[in-house]
Amino acid sequence: MININKSGKIILSIVKKYKIINTKFSYICRKFKNMSIQWKGVMPAVTTKFTDNDTLDLVNFEVNIRAQVKAGVSGIILGGTLGEASTLTAEEKKSLIIKTVEIVEGKIPVIINIAEQSTKDAIEAARLAKAYGATGLMMLPPMRYKADARETVTYFKKVANSTTLPIIIYNNPVDYGIEVTLDMFAELAECDNIQAVKESTRDISNVTRMRNRFGNRFAILCGVDTLALESILMGADGWVAGLVCAFPAETVAICNLAKAGKIQEAIAINRWFLPLLELDISTKLVQNIKLAEVATGIGTENVREPRLSLAGEERKRVLAIIEAGLKTRPTLPDYKNL
Repeated sequence: MININKSGKIILSIVKKYKIINTKFSYICRKFKNMSIQWKGVMPAVTTKFTDNDTLDLVNFEVNIRAQVKAGVSGIILGGTLGEASTLTAEEKKSLIIKTVEIVEGKIPVIINIAEQSTKDAIEAARLAKAYGATGLMMLPPMRYKADARETVTYFKKVANSTTLPIIIYNNPVDYGIEVTLDMFAELAECDNIQAVKESTRDISNVTRMRNRFGNRFAILCGVDTLALESILMGADGWVAGLVCAFPAETVAICNLAKAGKIQEAIAINRWFLPLLELDISTKLVQNIKLAEVATGIGTENVREPRLSLAGEERKRVLAIIEAGLKTRPTLPDYKNL
């Protein structure tokens, strides 16, 4: 019989605990592996939480993710513009994926944004995303080089062909300078795993154009908070949302009510929400929304430099909008059982 001393028992305890955690994570990853993404409903583009020392704040991050899940969101999108993607290291993105997969436990998909500078790096990012347990990818065109249509399509297709993960294309020519046109989508349709578009052209008619050209080949999710209700009424499947980070229940309620045909109820909530939603269409959207998260108790204000927290008159203006919204916050109907 082996005599295990106290230190040995501690080591065995740690090993046992690690194995349990690792086994649970492996189970969740296997569960995700077989999950097909239903590109519909509300998918929050969540903020990344930072401590006062500029490290990942996974405690407050978990608080927010659990609030999103409780409200009934359809998926979690990590590392987008709102997630301060350009400031995150590869190791931080890994931590965010693994943590989110652990929190949601296979109930909803976890999607990571791909916005790398080269095709090679994007392919590697997609490979790692799958290894860490992500369920899908959101893809921007090349960020620093303004690629033409042929280059952009080739970029998307090479990444798509390198992975089995489903992909949503982020079409935002206003902010990123490259439009993914209908003709480009016709070429991208050759890749079965390119399944959806985050429609951020600011042209609601584009929802109808996509439907007329492609039917239901691509799911359409509005990516502009102020246009989401109108886009859903024109046939969009859902909403990649920003202010949902602070107001998850209200966001999901608008989407669910609209899709259930309860238009007047959706409009009433949207009218209350609009001044807050306009905080999303700003170069300071990250700071604005994080300030709103503080007000609703599911986030912190910390941003990563060169961003700085709001100050002066700008801060007063945003706080006034948030405070007015909180004072008149509506009582929601039973939006989960429509």
